Amino acid sequence: MSEAVLETGSFRDRTARVFYHEGQVFRGLTESALRHWQALTSTRFYTQAVKNGSIVTSQQLDPSSVVFPNAHRQWAAVLQHETIPVVSYPYEWPFGMLRDAALLQLDLLLAALGEGMTLKDASPFNVQWKGAKPVFVDVASFQTWAPGESWVGYRQFCQMFLYPLMLLAYRGVPFHPWLRGSLEGIDAETCLSLMTPRDYLRAGVLTHVYLQARAQAAYKDTSRNIRAELRAAGFGRDLIKANAQRLRKLIDGLSWKQNQSTWSGYASNCHYDPTDAAKKKDFVRDVVAARTWNLVWDLGCNTGTFSRLAAERARYVIALDADHLAVERFYQELKREGNPTILPLVGNLADPSPDLGWQHQERKRLIARGRPDLVLCLALVHHLVIAANIPMSELLDWLAELGADLVIEFVTREDPMVITLLRNKDDQYADYDLTVFDREIRARFVIAKREQLASGTRVMYHARPIRRS
Repeated sequence: MSEAVLETGSFRDRTARVFYHEGQVFRGLTESALRHWQALTSTRFYTQAVKNGSIVTSQQLDPSSVVFPNAHRQWAAVLQHETIPVVSYPYEWPFGMLRDAALLQLDLLLAALGEGMTLKDASPFNVQWKGAKPVFVDVASFQTWAPGESWVGYRQFCQMFLYPLMLLAYRGVPFHPWLRGSLEGIDAETCLSLMTPRDYLRAGVLTHVYLQARAQAAYKDTSRNIRAELRAAGFGRDLIKANAQRLRKLIDGLSWKQNQSTWSGYASNCHYDPTDAAKKKDFVRDVVAARTWNLVWDLGCNTGTFSRLAAERARYVIALDADHLAVERFYQELKREGNPTILPLVGNLADPSPDLGWQHQERKRLIARGRPDLVLCLALVHHLVIAANIPMSELLDWLAELGADLVIEFVTREDPMVITLLRNKDDQYADYDLTVFDREIRARFVIAKREQLASGTRVMYHARPIRRS
């Protein structure tokens, strides 16, 4: 029997560890974590949250029946969790996803407090997604609330939820580079430095940013045990509830008011004539309809036209685009529909999410989280080769390494979009040529179908990877 693999993202929790075995997800619990788990399962809010899908489904197993990683065999109990289709991270979510994950955290905290429990942390990494629905996955974060105990997750909530959302809503500062650059989020002093004096009048800035920054500066080098002092002062559960309710109202009122971006209007203003658009859809639909796909990547998804088409025959679809506003609009549509099979993510293929964290293993690059069996790469090659200066051969090498069927569109130099991209650049793109592309893709794939659209400037390929021994 194969050995279980430790989930590296759970390194920092000393009371519980997540590990994988044969496609299943397990969590080992210490004696103290087991006591909290037993208290949690006796609450009404937990039962209801599992029922409505807000908390991941879990069952307790006999530890002797589970294969453990070699170094982690001693646990008081083991939970088996429902498997999330693809793990994603907050630095890949659009504004609305981070906001909705924050609201879920606060709703669960308030419900827990109502039955004598609390959340020991407030990390967005504790939330995953089934399509457009957020699911809280870290059940070991729930603990029995001790009288006088403060909400220890408040600072983390601010750094990883509130400040990123505020900076985009109030200042137009994108949070993705900040959250990817620091897995601990944005500290209060940094957030404050990006605010103007006028921003102090905005909701929440004075209370949650300015005063928090002052407090952190004052207690940075102190030897005082602030947590113990709060407990001794009788920090009440009602104070935590009031703070969480104010935070919820604040976050519920935050909005990103951007109306236009580079590609957010592409679907309605693109350079396709109606015949080309219809033929392109037919081409993709024929490939998608040929079988049931386990996981489809739609690279450069824009507002999701082809992600939806792929979802007709796919168990799950990752819809990825570098344009934050386009992905945000797509997410809001999926959320209204309650779509459980399309996961919209913000990501730039020329600057993708890398392996991050302790030993570069806490947060994984995308391919390690879900290998596709079909990749859509539509109206994207010219942006990567010309705008991002990715050599054509390297792009096709990477696509071949995915080992998936590929639907790819090549846009020739005569197309208005390519002409626009080349207009203010020295033309150093001899490899951006249909003849070169055709030769290079055939060296890496078997071409199942090739079709030139009516305009003559766009060519569609369905390619299958060459299986090498």
